[in-house]
Amino acid sequence: MIRNWLRNFMLGRYGPDYLGTVMFILSIALGVTGGILRFRPLTLLAYVVLIMTLYRMLSRNINRRRAENDRFISIFWPLKRRCKLFIERLKNRKIYKFFKCPACGNILRVPKHKGRVKITCPKCGERFERRT
Repeated sequence: MIRNWLRNFMLGRYGPDYLGTVMFILSIALGVTGGILRFRPLTLLAYVVLIMTLYRMLSRNINRRRAENDRFISIFWPLKRRCKLFIERLKNRKIYKFFKCPACGNILRVPKHKGRVKITCPKCGERFERRT
């Protein structure tokens, strides 16, 4: 009964998305930090972000919410990808050496301690020689 009521209530509303999830996590982080530091404005900001998140989820203006989410993803996704690449490079730094292709800028991974090797970029086909 409650499930049907909730389904009918959310019908035609935007619901959760990637931006909403990040905003919700941000509001929790701000609330916890404000509570630990006993800094009231930070806790108030957490409530404002949470209210904005709920407003976005319950909004019936689906096109506008989708446009906001698309803008957020276009900014956030490259940053996330670069962070994941950096973390992977840190994890594999003992086994592999990483080079940047001089032609296209693609990051290439080569096993360490192989001496001078000729590297062929799989993206553009550029050949160059480096010491591992």
